[in-house]
Amino acid sequence: MNLEQFTKALPKAELHLHLAGSVKADTFLKLARKNGVALPEFDKIEDLYRYDNLVDFLQIYDLVARSVVDADDFHLITYEALAHVANAGGRYVEFFFSPQVHQDAGISYQTMFGGLLKAMDDAETDFGLMSRLIPAINRELTIERSFEFLDLVLPFRSDKVIGIGLDYDEEPFPPAPFKPVYDKAKKAGMRLTAHAGEGGPAANVRDALDLLSVERIDHGYRVMEDPELVARCIAEDIAFTVCPSSTVILTHWRDLTTADHPIRTMLDAGLKLVVDTDDPPMLQTDLAKEYRLLGETMSLDRRTLADLALNSLDAAWLDDSTKRDWRASWSAEIDGLLTASEDPAYSN
Repeated sequence: MNLEQFTKALPKAELHLHLAGSVKADTFLKLARKNGVALPEFDKIEDLYRYDNLVDFLQIYDLVARSVVDADDFHLITYEALAHVANAGGRYVEFFFSPQVHQDAGISYQTMFGGLLKAMDDAETDFGLMSRLIPAINRELTIERSFEFLDLVLPFRSDKVIGIGLDYDEEPFPPAPFKPVYDKAKKAGMRLTAHAGEGGPAANVRDALDLLSVERIDHGYRVMEDPELVARCIAEDIAFTVCPSSTVILTHWRDLTTADHPIRTMLDAGLKLVVDTDDPPMLQTDLAKEYRLLGETMSLDRRTLADLALNSLDAAWLDDSTKRDWRASWSAEIDGLLTASEDPAYSN
């Protein structure tokens, strides 16, 4: 069994996936034409999925989002995104959704959710893939807009709508001002996470923990600038959802093979890492490929990759009973995969 086969077969959860970033290029073109969204000039639609920084990426991300208009559109992109995860061996998904960009285009929350939830049910029926939704605040908007966001989201809270996130451009928009919004969401029973320490400093990770009371950190690479905070995160078993291809394309950490790449140093320090895709079609990746990239560029053995897969289950917002059952079955399955990998008849 070669590494590609192993990483695809590995049971794993996806916890850092943006819906608008999961729209395939040809679907983007189809929806943009259908809904009259003007696009920049291109030779091939895939050319629009080329960028080398977060700001340029977010401009295309917003164009993709504005191309999604009616319930059928939301169903299409959600179903395709979940199929992409299932095809890469994902067993469970918690994905981000940015309702404010659609709301600003005049689309009702009911329209968005009608398509989203139906697609989640259909994907579970068709692929056996359980999914949960995390509406995410656009941190570039006002705090007042964030409270409006909660007023939209909270009435739809259910077993499928489990938490909130905080995304878009972090560096000019730190997490601290969002404390009252997160306090209200926590009081309502929502689970909490936030993008922090990707473009902003390690202090943003600390503020996300102390002020927002998040349960895990999305990205978080710059936590390594603060050894005391690293030690605290290890002691508190804080999970970090790291996205290898995203760092190569959208940050200044362009080389996964270097000893000082933050994913490498976070792993060596003993932080709990979860491997994720961020925006798979827009970054030309999938969940199995992200594991394979780490295996190849950081010389991680298969036991380490398997441990990372189990981290994804530990960090998931599932009930304890389901986690125990799945951990037992995933561990048994992983043992079988590791045994097969050691058998010369199955190795590459």
